[in-house]
Amino acid sequence: MAKTCPNLQKSLDWCDGMPQYPGIRRRVYHISKHLILSWPTLTRDAFGRPTSSVYSGSFTLAADAKFQYLDINIDKSTVTSEPQGEAPSQTQLNKATLVHNGIDSDATAAAGYLNNSDTVYIFQDMAGNYRVLGNERWQTKTTVNQDQGQGTNAASTTINVEVTDELAAPFYAGTLETEDGDIACAPAAEPAVTPGN
Repeated sequence: MAKTCPNLQKSLDWCDGMPQYPGIRRRVYHISKHLILSWPTLTRDAFGRPTSSVYSGSFTLAADAKFQYLDINIDKSTVTSEPQGEAPSQTQLNKATLVHNGIDSDATAAAGYLNNSDTVYIFQDMAGNYRVLGNERWQTKTTVNQDQGQGTNAASTTINVEVTDELAAPFYAGTLETEDGDIACAPAAEPAVTPGN
């Protein structure tokens, strides 16, 4: 008997003039994956297909573990996503270039603990949504570049992130436990759109 697969496709509305602010906000959070005891989940149908891009639930961390922060230069940092592979195994390759203005001893030490660590990053977009780079299934590759600068060229430390995922940087609406206190990562309110307008 043939399987009946429900259609997951939906209309994507757009209102002319509706702003979509580019870029990401200044503070990015990160934690080594081995400090995560349990993960939020994506809602799925009976065939295992994600039916939402928003994680349900929160990260559960090891005792005394907290997300650490990384302050970035928002004019030089970016997050992108591109398809990779072939159907039915196609995935997204999520990438980030996170430019930190410092080259001091703390910034230099970041290479030591990020280069060889499977790390999860959480960034906030300009609409206020928190989004995740890293997941339970695939390893996150992080590489750190440092530029001492020359003449009028700025010195900086750049953290490059690459990770395979099912979706382009899923949204996070749980609690984020950071060294500065807990953050309730509620999704940004989206304006109502009337189809055809």
